[in-house]
This record gives sequence, C-alpha cells and structure tokens, in this order.
Amino acid sequence: MQAIRSRDTKPEQLIRRLVHARGLRYRVAARPLPDLRRTADLVFRPAKVAVFIDGCYWHGCPEHYKAPKVNPGYWSDKVTRNVARDRDTDERLKEAGWLVLRFWEHEPSGICADQIAATVIARRVDLGQK
Repeated sequence: MQAIRSRDTKPEQLIRRLVHARGLRYRVAARPLPDLRRTADLVFRPAKVAVFIDGCYWHGCPEHYKAPKVNPGYWSDKVTRNVARDRDTDERLKEAGWLVLRFWEHEPSGICADQIAATVIARRVDLGQK
C-alpha cells in the first residue's frame, strides 16, 4: 500500500501541466474545506472548483474495474468504501457552494484540461472575478 501514490500520478501531472499552460493557477492536493479531511487534486479557491482525477481501480471505474483475485473481500470492500467516500465528498462540497469535477485516469487529458479551464473561467465570470 505504501507504494501506491495518492498524489502526483501521471494522469494528474499531465492534466495539471495542460491546465497551467492555459494560464490557470491552482492549489495541488489541497483541502477545499478546512474542516473536511479530504483533498482534491486541483483546487481553484476563488472560483470554488474542486477537481478529482480518479484511478480506475481505486475508485471503481465502471469500464475498467476488475475485482481482485487475491483477498477479494478486503479489496472489494475497500473500493466500495472509496466510492461511498467520493459521493459523500461531492455532496459536502456542493452543500458548501463548490463545483466538483471528476475525471477518470483513462479520459483524454486534453479534453479534461479543456473542460476544467472552461468551467473555471465560467465560474469566475459568474462570481464576478477576473
């Protein structure tokens, strides 16, 4: 477990580079809400946008998740808890006025970066920011 990266994964780094190249600045692996012990992969505080790039295995991708062969009870339960935590995080952030964007690691990075940039820019306009 200690070898599994919780941040700075390859898909995350690629999307971050593309978003940065579009002129947007963000916080990495930050808590959108200080009292919520969960971090988003990219956080745009003024626009209140939290971005998560979810791994297919750890977050139960409907296309790519395969049940483990070794210790299936533990690992399947772990993934189920992760999915439930993701839904809870989404709800808590929405209640606090945040917009949550979630992408799978297998989605094209350029398309994800375009969607993130468009959403953040639109939110800034809606909130009267630069």
